[in-house]
Amino acid sequence: MKKNHLIAYSVIALMFGAMGAWVGTHQKEPAPPVTATAAPGFTGPVDALYKQSLPDVAGASQALAQYKGQALLVNFWAPWCAPCVQEMPELSALAAGDAGKKLKVIGIGIDSPSNIAEFANKFKIAYPLYVAGMGGTELSRQFGNTGGGLPYTVLIGADGQVKKTYLGRLKFDQLRADLAAL
Repeated sequence: MKKNHLIAYSVIALMFGAMGAWVGTHQKEPAPPVTATAAPGFTGPVDALYKQSLPDVAGASQALAQYKGQALLVNFWAPWCAPCVQEMPELSALAAGDAGKKLKVIGIGIDSPSNIAEFANKFKIAYPLYVAGMGGTELSRQFGNTGGGLPYTVLIGADGQVKKTYLGRLKFDQLRADLAAL
């Protein structure tokens, strides 16, 4: 390599290093994750959820407003998401058990209707599954899922307030404690 090229590459590397150091020291702190409603009476994302009509796995359009006034656990998931699939049997047990009498569990799938229908036929899920496609990602972002990660679960009280959000595979001991506090 020529000496001139080596010097030019060294200068460029130093410039990028200096820029990286400057950006690293001047970054703002990231916002903490949303785990509860922002203020009493704030129901923006919940209202957006209730305005939705989504197809179920059979393709029939269902108004999510049917859950208004009930405690609701909304699970954003996808068939290709391993942690989503792993937590579904426990969510089914929750929906079918005593907690399911006080709490409605729904799944909002972020995938194509055919993939979600195929998944639902293969696995018996004890709670309603709806197809949102990629629009489900935007809906989950309204609830604070800024990175769009899955699974993402939202606990909504019967009063329409977001009580807590969960990113990643649910810890059911923690969820049961949160349900007891409703």
